[in-house]
Amino acid sequence: MSMATERAWELVLARIESDLLNGTLKIGDHLPPERTLAAELDVGRSSVREAVRVLEVLGLVRIGTGSGPTAGAVVVSRPGGGMSALMRLQVAGRGFAVDDVVRTRVLLESSVAAELASAVQDLTDAHSLLEVMDRASPPEEFLALDAQFHYLLAEMSGNTVVAAVMAGLRGSIEGYVVDGARGFADWPAVASRLQGEHRGLLAAIEAGDAAGASALVAEHIRSYYRDSNLSVGSLDQSSARSRADVSRSHPNQHQR
Repeated sequence: MSMATERAWELVLARIESDLLNGTLKIGDHLPPERTLAAELDVGRSSVREAVRVLEVLGLVRIGTGSGPTAGAVVVSRPGGGMSALMRLQVAGRGFAVDDVVRTRVLLESSVAAELASAVQDLTDAHSLLEVMDRASPPEEFLALDAQFHYLLAEMSGNTVVAAVMAGLRGSIEGYVVDGARGFADWPAVASRLQGEHRGLLAAIEAGDAAGASALVAEHIRSYYRDSNLSVGSLDQSSARSRADVSRSHPNQHQR
């Protein structure tokens, strides 16, 4: 591929990405026709096709054949969805170690929890989601809702980049999370413990306890991977420090 072609391809991708981010293109919309994009951006139609293929690989658009409303390139996800697809591939190919993904989740979610605790928050939706999770029986259903709970808190931070990264990190290890649940001898007891930790986190946020909320969510994430044998090594040392922080912030909170 020549430099000129590469630059043209990137120009098309940047235009489509901008339209997705600013809402000009929404889920369910068709991308502009190939000839229209080529004319508007003064590039070859082959460059447009290359950009659309990249978006398809990222899971942002679906290419339908034939004619009718399902034909052509249709937007099926927001830009954050592509990040999740890339991270899943990286984890599957051992590009990202699970331990590294977990540590990154801890960093981001600790920051989110502290930020939410520092400002008045309406946590009605989060509490409602936990009530639904109380009735979730299969581990797969519970963990899908668990992912939604953590993503909801990230969204409430108002930082779209953090929310997109969070979705990618959580989605990238979804298979490992479910496999870990099958390793527990008493899943209902584990689910009950996780729900207690979720509610403890919301209570800390509502109380404006930034340090406590940060420590609680860090230990919540680490303990699941540690207890399910999904994370090893350096996580244990950092987990011990987190438990000490939680104990100091919440001396009456039960910790494993």
